[in-house]
Amino acid sequence: MAQMGFYFDADNCIGCHTCRVACKDVNRLELGENFRHVSTYCCGSDLDVKMYHISIGCNHCTSPACVAYCPTGAMYKDGDSGLVLHDDDVCIGCQTCVNSCPYGQPVLIRSLGIVHKCDACAGLRYLGEEPSCVASCPQRVLEFGDVEELRAKHSGEEIVSDAAPLPSSSGTSPNLLMLIKPCMTDTDYDQLTI
Repeated sequence: MAQMGFYFDADNCIGCHTCRVACKDVNRLELGENFRHVSTYCCGSDLDVKMYHISIGCNHCTSPACVAYCPTGAMYKDGDSGLVLHDDDVCIGCQTCVNSCPYGQPVLIRSLGIVHKCDACAGLRYLGEEPSCVASCPQRVLEFGDVEELRAKHSGEEIVSDAAPLPSSSGTSPNLLMLIKPCMTDTDYDQLTI
């Protein structure tokens, strides 16, 4: 089985939110509904202050908590791509997946009464296109593909799957490869609203 996932170059992200807006547009999400989040943080003190951004969507974890705790099987792991997908027909809107995901990625779509989440733009990929977040990024800091191929492509980089502001994966093994700035390991940080 292949395992698809995302690569994120945090070192060059400018925090423009274009990826979030493109995702919101393609998925026709309402106010307060987001499958991708961009957060800004700062750390340091005095004249040595650093700022950085993190763009994160569903990490299509190897051992996803949303799948493990879904009582109906609406959340499932695709056998071909390794992506975590959602079956609308069996979702009861209980939000167990929302509450169990350490990254807070599944979203209750109130108008439908069920949960939806990032499927890495399955419709666009079917047409041979990139996910909207990847295609829209003006800095080209997001990539999507087979995790091992992404890892090989970026083999000269110090790739990690975690940074200080991200919640503990709690054993979910996220399929997120990141090139981070050294300051992103500093546990003394503040989140900024921009």
